[in-house]
Amino acid sequence: MTSIIELNSVSFAYERKLILENVDLVIPNGEFASIIGPNGGGKTTLVQLILGILSPQKGTVRLFGDRPEKTRLQVGYMPQSLKMDMRFPISVWDVVLIGRISNSTFFRYRREDYEAAEFALEKMKLSDLKNHSFGDLSGGQRQRVLIARALCSNPKLLILDEPTNNIDPSNAEILYELLGELNKTVSIIIVSHDLGVVSRYVQSVICVNGRVLVHPTSDLNGNVIRDIYGSDIQLVRHDHRCSEYGHHLNSSPQ
Repeated sequence: MTSIIELNSVSFAYERKLILENVDLVIPNGEFASIIGPNGGGKTTLVQLILGILSPQKGTVRLFGDRPEKTRLQVGYMPQSLKMDMRFPISVWDVVLIGRISNSTFFRYRREDYEAAEFALEKMKLSDLKNHSFGDLSGGQRQRVLIARALCSNPKLLILDEPTNNIDPSNAEILYELLGELNKTVSIIIVSHDLGVVSRYVQSVICVNGRVLVHPTSDLNGNVIRDIYGSDIQLVRHDHRCSEYGHHLNSSPQ
């Protein structure tokens, strides 16, 4: 299969408010792509259409060559927010195993479920934390656990909504490096606002603001970003430092 996602002339509206209009999108197998765009531009709607949670009023959506309702179990999905009481006594191991529920028989885990969980923890560099309480982890560790949960189902595609939320830049970089390794065997789509880091790791960006345009990361420049977000935006490059003291405005380092 050369493509895993195909949207043809897709439009979607909430109560007559048009969110996405005439979207054509093809995502090839093996891709590492990021969905970017302003709040309210349709990023979440696009993801939900891909997963078959929403149905378009116009056009067709194909996931692995079929209707998403039939094939979405081949997708590992990590939502943007986790509604969970961090005081709840659940271990990292149990959180990851939840990703196998759709594969288990009458919610009874089998040997292959445990093996899949071990594999996912190893891939996300979490094996030594498997017996720790999920609530005691750092923000970056929790995000990796949730990705491991999504990976645990042996998906062909990972869709991760804001995977670097609430984690510091150094941990975000570690996370993207791990995702780069995963991309050798799994297609990955992330929703992210971290444009500086995204442009260093992904192959293409899916720009969403009512309409959808796809750009290779080499084309991601100020003009493209202004077209998506509007003129009132400031960009900071993460791959460049003016001097060892950082950025300065008409002043010298003290």
